[in-house]
Parts: sequence; C-alpha cells; structure tokens
Amino acid sequence: MMHADLIDQEDLLGQLRSLGFDVSGASNAEQACQCAVRGLDAGRAKALRGMVEKMLGGGATILPAVRQAIDQIVLPALASYSQR
Repeated sequence: MMHADLIDQEDLLGQLRSLGFDVSGASNAEQACQCAVRGLDAGRAKALRGMVEKMLGGGATILPAVRQAIDQIVLPALASYSQR
C-alpha cells in the first residue's frame, strides 16, 4: 500500500500498472523495471519519466530495492532513449 512517506515494491508495481505497463504481480522491483523499459516508445518513455520524477522529487522514502532498480535500470534506459 502507498503510504505518504514510503514507496515500496508494491507501490512501484501499482504505479507502473496504472500507467499501462504490463508487470506481473509476482515481479520484484528489478523485474518490473526491466519490463517497463522493454520496448520504450515516446509515450511510454514520457509516462515513465513523469513517474520517476514524481517519485524522486517527492518527500517519500524510497525503499533501497526500489531505488536501486530505478537507478540501475530505468534511469539509464530513459537516458539512452532520449539520446536516440
């Protein structure tokens, strides 16, 4: 569950699903991020970038596994996509 001050794996999966990304309920943060960046297009990249900016820019604490998945998978994929 999303708490105002904590973002955990379930929150990440829920946010990705709400944006239309197909992530399995059994996915961990790393697997969910890998699914989200697979086949990025302009719309998906924009939605993912907005979600990440909101998460990182908010005052919530992001659990280490979620932060690591974002840092190691999502951010590099978005950077690579924007350079194309």
